[in-house]
Amino acid sequence: MKSDLPKVLVEVAGRPMIEYLLEALRAGGVDQILVVVGYRGPLVRQTLENYPDVAFVEQTEQLGTGHAVMMCREQLAAHMGSVLIVAGDSPLTQADSVRTLLDQFDRQQPACLIGTAKSEDPAGLGRIVRDADGKFQAVVEHKDATAEQRQITEVNMSTYVFAAGELLHALDRLTNDNIQQEYYITDCPGILKSEGKTVLAECVLQPCEALSINTIEDLAAVEAEMKRQA
Repeated sequence: MKSDLPKVLVEVAGRPMIEYLLEALRAGGVDQILVVVGYRGPLVRQTLENYPDVAFVEQTEQLGTGHAVMMCREQLAAHMGSVLIVAGDSPLTQADSVRTLLDQFDRQQPACLIGTAKSEDPAGLGRIVRDADGKFQAVVEHKDATAEQRQITEVNMSTYVFAAGELLHALDRLTNDNIQQEYYITDCPGILKSEGKTVLAECVLQPCEALSINTIEDLAAVEAEMKRQA
């Protein structure tokens, strides 16, 4: 990103990208927000210190997305409701999508609900594999997908709703048995499904929500989409 800022503080259209995400979460019905901080965490805290609904959790080692959620165990243990997990570099997260996901979770009460989207260019994204009846089977990462699976246009958006107790249960069983030796939150739905628990995937997210920011080019694409939506 050609910046020494934590990525979530890189400005998009004049504002730190995480502020757009926080606004979408609030408008979508989220009333308690945990921000996991690592690199230059004090600066993130300082930037968001005036938001009374935001608390912070420190991730001193960056050992994967699942590890980041593990750092929230103490707060999650005291929570009896649903837990929404999103990536901090997704400023185009839509409040309507958040609200729809939480409403569907409340109605269906699964162990986990994965928010998905259709993408015209799914390269690099995890594919949502379903059985002949359309029921969720697995998330298959692009690098692991077969030629047939790579034709799937429904993709994982790193957006999950878990029952708090089921999330803690899955985190206790999460391993780093992979090439990167990291703990991946993407493994948690599979753990729950393997135990016979209900895991659903609902294609309710908008294609624009797949625009996360990792490069200057991504930043330009997100800003262009914001102008289009304005």
